[in-house]
Amino acid sequence: MKTLHINTERTWRGGERQTLLLVEGLRGRGIEVHLACQPGSPLAERAEAAGIAVRPIAMRGEVDLPAGLALRRLVKQIDCDLVHSHTSHAHTLAFWATAGKRTVRLVTRRVEYSIYRHSFFGMSRIKYRHMADGYIAISERIRQVLISDGVAQQLIHLVPSGVPLEPDVFGADRLRTEFGIGESNPVLLSVAHLAPEKGHAILLQAMASVSVRMPSIRLVVVGDGQCRPDLEALSEKLGIRRQVIFTGFRDDVSAFYGLADGFVSSSTAEGLGSAVLDALAAGVPVVAAAAGGIPEIIENGRTGILVPPAIPSALADGIIELFERPGQAKEMAANGREEVRRRYSVDRMVSDTLAVYQRLLPCDRLETQATTGNLPDRP
Repeated sequence: MKTLHINTERTWRGGERQTLLLVEGLRGRGIEVHLACQPGSPLAERAEAAGIAVRPIAMRGEVDLPAGLALRRLVKQIDCDLVHSHTSHAHTLAFWATAGKRTVRLVTRRVEYSIYRHSFFGMSRIKYRHMADGYIAISERIRQVLISDGVAQQLIHLVPSGVPLEPDVFGADRLRTEFGIGESNPVLLSVAHLAPEKGHAILLQAMASVSVRMPSIRLVVVGDGQCRPDLEALSEKLGIRRQVIFTGFRDDVSAFYGLADGFVSSSTAEGLGSAVLDALAAGVPVVAAAAGGIPEIIENGRTGILVPPAIPSALADGIIELFERPGQAKEMAANGREEVRRRYSVDRMVSDTLAVYQRLLPCDRLETQATTGNLPDRP
């Protein structure tokens, strides 16, 4: 099976990590994978280091004609069976690249926003009804949004994100030294791009209350983005700059889970929340705002503490509860880790994605792959 994966992002976020995990997993199953992505992007660099066949193409938007033509030439060169788009712009570019061909078009949807949020002249209706053969929703929440927006239910396949089950969490002592965190300081971790929908301003307001009860606590914010200057200024205004550590972008994110005593997700919109999955996989107890697909992971009181989104006082109460009830927190972390092993492993994500490929590919194409022994049985 020959597959082409397209990701148009220039930064490294959860969607790019999931793209890389998928193509690595597919290659491990004997599937031929090619990755079209932005030249010099973190995804391109990491994929090349992993030995993935990277095809750098500058993609400046979904109506970028040169990019569409370059992708069309690539589709012909590879003679690919399926093009898997991992971003909204890739969705449109893949259509132009495969129009008139037998190539199957699949799109992964990772955000819970309506498809009409940025729709011009009704183009989203055309795009989502006629420019793909199938969609992967990474959460039930996203699946329901697509259905309510008019996407045919039979075109939507639920395949949750997957994370490594044995994350490399070593290096806590190094991080404590780097950031001046004492052994007696409880550490609350946040890992997210610093964008408005991640709710960091709400988290900082919550921390202003938490620090009154727990003056030794340290909030470690891993990530970078357009909101960082405003968030640093807000922490100063709230009088908690000493308690909050902004690390910026890091290549060693997994090590921070080994440092953390608790993890917080403050998002007001979230497709699923792979950072929450990473925390649970590392055995770190979680408090999270009930946004998007997060309630599909966190069952309040069993796998974590769930609070209403966008309410600083509720988030503060959840954080305090997490640290003041260590026995309960440990039990929830253990339950959460088991839930990740059962439902959110990379291996399961790859297997479920392959099952979608099998459903969408024409029978004659499937027959040519029968000797590989890598595809799951057809349902």
